[in-house]
Amino acid sequence: MLLKIGSKGDDVKKLQQKLGLVSDGSFGVVTEKAVKAWQTANGLNADGVVGLKTWGKLSPEAVNDATPAVNADAITVEGISLSKLVNQVPATVINQIPASATKFQINTRLRLAHFLAQCAHESAGFNATEENLNYSADSLKRVFSKYFPDDLANSYARQPEKIASRVYGNRMGNGDEASKEGYKYRGRGYIQLTGKDNYRAFDKAADDDIVNNPDLVSKKYPLLSAAWFWDSRSLNQLADKGASDDAVTKITKKINGGTHGLDDRIKRFKNYYALLA
Repeated sequence: MLLKIGSKGDDVKKLQQKLGLVSDGSFGVVTEKAVKAWQTANGLNADGVVGLKTWGKLSPEAVNDATPAVNADAITVEGISLSKLVNQVPATVINQIPASATKFQINTRLRLAHFLAQCAHESAGFNATEENLNYSADSLKRVFSKYFPDDLANSYARQPEKIASRVYGNRMGNGDEASKEGYKYRGRGYIQLTGKDNYRAFDKAADDDIVNNPDLVSKKYPLLSAAWFWDSRSLNQLADKGASDDAVTKITKKINGGTHGLDDRIKRFKNYYALLA
């Protein structure tokens, strides 16, 4: 389950009831503010997104019903036991690891720890499978100043489809802003797959028609798409360099284009590397 700004339905109503809000079934700014406050009070990352960690603390009985059981003792990747990942990585992710890792040779302790660390950071602990494009006007001017000068930001604020269509239009294989392909092929997966060219390339590694059904990247292939991206950037070779902070830094630059969140990535790598021993 993943609930965030823009989500609607019965699950949102349940969330709002748990938080003591009016349960209208629409996840708006009031609900997001309440979620962030609850996350802060309960020692969680206050990102306003309700994934397995937040829902697990807020409503553990619902997670127990919704999360498939995993026998990690029986799950391995070329002899590497995943048993110690239980309670550290969601069951839904653990179940996806063997197929994704094997397909793209992420098959050593070093490679797997580096891969999971980057996926976990990029997806806020495996909670987000889709890019959050709900930017305010000020955020648009700060993050995408090239595309949103002062006189334009207000007319795009809090409109994810319009924002993505403009920012990603006419690049990465997408059509122009009017085509809305920038939004259709927005970031999805644990390492966000972005742009029609990347969706078309990943399509060859999946069993479904990804180009015409891009939502499958977030709903069915969040880890496999991340593994494809990992392989396409030859990151196994960098992972083989070792367990040093420098190795994590080099991988981060390949994924992020810089070193954003480096401390968290290093911390996660060290944790997974120890758990996979």
